[in-house]
Amino acid sequence: MIMTDIHKPVMLEEVLQYLEPQSGKTFLDCTFGGGGHTRALLETAIGVNVVAIDTDPQAAERAAALKGEFADAFTFHDVNFAFLNKLNETNFDGILFDLGVSSFQLDEGDRGFSFNKKAPADMRLNPREGMSAADFLERATKEELIEAIRDFGEEPRWKRVVNGILSARGTDALKETTSLSDLIKRAIGTYSRPSRVHPATRSFQGIRIAVNQELTCITRALPQAFERLAVGGVMAVISFHSLEDRLVKRFFRKQAGMPEHAGDNLPQDFREKHADVLTRCPLVPSEEEIRNNPRSRSAKLRVLRKTSHTS
Repeated sequence: MIMTDIHKPVMLEEVLQYLEPQSGKTFLDCTFGGGGHTRALLETAIGVNVVAIDTDPQAAERAAALKGEFADAFTFHDVNFAFLNKLNETNFDGILFDLGVSSFQLDEGDRGFSFNKKAPADMRLNPREGMSAADFLERATKEELIEAIRDFGEEPRWKRVVNGILSARGTDALKETTSLSDLIKRAIGTYSRPSRVHPATRSFQGIRIAVNQELTCITRALPQAFERLAVGGVMAVISFHSLEDRLVKRFFRKQAGMPEHAGDNLPQDFREKHADVLTRCPLVPSEEEIRNNPRSRSAKLRVLRKTSHTS
């Protein structure tokens, strides 16, 4: 299997184990990214077909190269997974989501995802539409900033960061990644115990989630994907953030006819069961994978199998 040093698909062995690619099966990769998972599915057996989607225009360029290798076995659509209902294809044997940002997006400094590389503070997964991070930080209400930093980023010192952003408006400090990172670092100050995590990590993550409306997109995509899954088919979702994982967990439990959370007191007679959850607890990367690919360390994989169509 040919993989580049740049892109290492996360939890690849586990994904292949559950999706079980075989000749005649068709899969949907909802987050093509660098194409690692798609390539692995196509290379596992002759006769495997993959439909992949991604909203990043640079992913479309990588997909074109893969199309040259696998021809009709591979189809790519330039679309956000929140709009799966636009696809004509359906009845997939397996569906994969690898949430968050890809290694390519993190490593391409001009995209603005990394606080270590000087670039315009953009952070859009699809730079052709929407508002950049810099524009969001200049225009968002205080409540929207709080949601991004406190709720999405889960930054304990969110008040300091939000106040720092508000004070920096109109000074150009919010336009570039490095100046934004320095602003956040100064706002947070020094923790009593040193940490290997950069002070801007949580805030950058929260801003990115807000700019791309990532949680809203996931909430929209999961039921659309489940509808396109064949009975007996498997859906696998890799998440990297507790809020992402919570959405996936609750959706899976709902489809399995289980309480979605501790406060879900709906009587069992009112629940509908359309799936079996195959991972009682989320799977996590092996120690070896984390050593070889440190970016995989926060990954969680949940899997379900569809048992019937929804009404």
